Amino acid sequence: MIHLLRGDFVKKKKLKKPKLKVFTIFTTLLNIVVIGVLIVIYTPIIKFDEFWIPTAMTTMNHKYLAYTLYSEKHVEEVMNNNYIEKSGEKINLDDIKIGSKTTKFANKYEKDLLTRDKDNDVYKIIRIKEDNFKGYLVGVYDPSDVELAVPKHVGKFGQSVAKLCVENNGLVGINGGGFEDTDGWGNGSTPYGAIIQNSKTIWDYAGGSGELIGFTKDHKMYLTDDEPNQAIAAGMKDAVEFGPNLIVNGKVSKIHGDGGWGVAPRTIIAQRKDGIVLFLVIEGRLPGYSIGATMSEAIEILLRYRAYNAANLDGGASSTMAVNGRLYNKPSAGGEYGGRSVANAWIVTNKQNKKVPATATLKNKNNLKKY
Repeated sequence: MIHLLRGDFVKKKKLKKPKLKVFTIFTTLLNIVVIGVLIVIYTPIIKFDEFWIPTAMTTMNHKYLAYTLYSEKHVEEVMNNNYIEKSGEKINLDDIKIGSKTTKFANKYEKDLLTRDKDNDVYKIIRIKEDNFKGYLVGVYDPSDVELAVPKHVGKFGQSVAKLCVENNGLVGINGGGFEDTDGWGNGSTPYGAIIQNSKTIWDYAGGSGELIGFTKDHKMYLTDDEPNQAIAAGMKDAVEFGPNLIVNGKVSKIHGDGGWGVAPRTIIAQRKDGIVLFLVIEGRLPGYSIGATMSEAIEILLRYRAYNAANLDGGASSTMAVNGRLYNKPSAGGEYGGRSVANAWIVTNKQNKKVPATATLKNKNNLKKY
């Protein structure tokens, strides 16, 4: 009763809401983030481990990232479930009919590729834009314009793709095989695997575990696990050792999981049945711009443009493309230096003096003095 009377005659004081301290807010948000991360990492439904582990394990110097979050046993289990099963096909060079004409386009992508730029009869660059990655595809109309470029001092120093293009009169170039990378950067000095140039083995590294990827004297793409001398006897003119093979005789290698190669920048070389050579460079490891592609995603791009044979080249920070003597894509590292130094590159020349843009002339070899 007294309480009611006091309520009638005494003005009630407004109750103040307690203020949350900044520290309390911060720790609460931090806990939410940590719980969310743990759910992502360890919830089987999300399959974060199948993204994280292969992506880390395919880097040269960041494999420890896989073991930071997962046990050695779990890393092994995931890698055993993510691999590429080769088709078992032996390449049939007779299937490649260089110069054969396409009378009917299979799709809009093939139409885009075969519709040449007005001022360029040598190659065409097509921009690739997908939800998670970006890149470039180059169509080289005459396979005889494709050559292998090797640094002058192979075994001692590598060179950027751009510089290899300038020194070998290349209009366009992409990186080729892998190399030792003991310090996480590497200078392309020591190639992994064999290198064949002009029908001679100029480098043979016992640690190479890939397959020979190259072209015959007849300019047909040749993929083989033969020894270099056997490949040369079979007609191989230029080759690097890497892999895996992705498409052979039009048959795609079976991808288990993500293939064990994670999501990363990619460089792939391919050839269509009509002889047109395809260079594919996918940019990656650039958050907010392009995270990279799985092998399956890369193969999907190649099939759009009717690739008949295709093989994976060195990827990651090595994935670089040069055009007209300049770095063209956005590599994940080394862009400020014109791209990292590599052990070899596939380049596009213009042996028959076909029509190309005036800007494509590379007479000034001082073009790349900063590289």
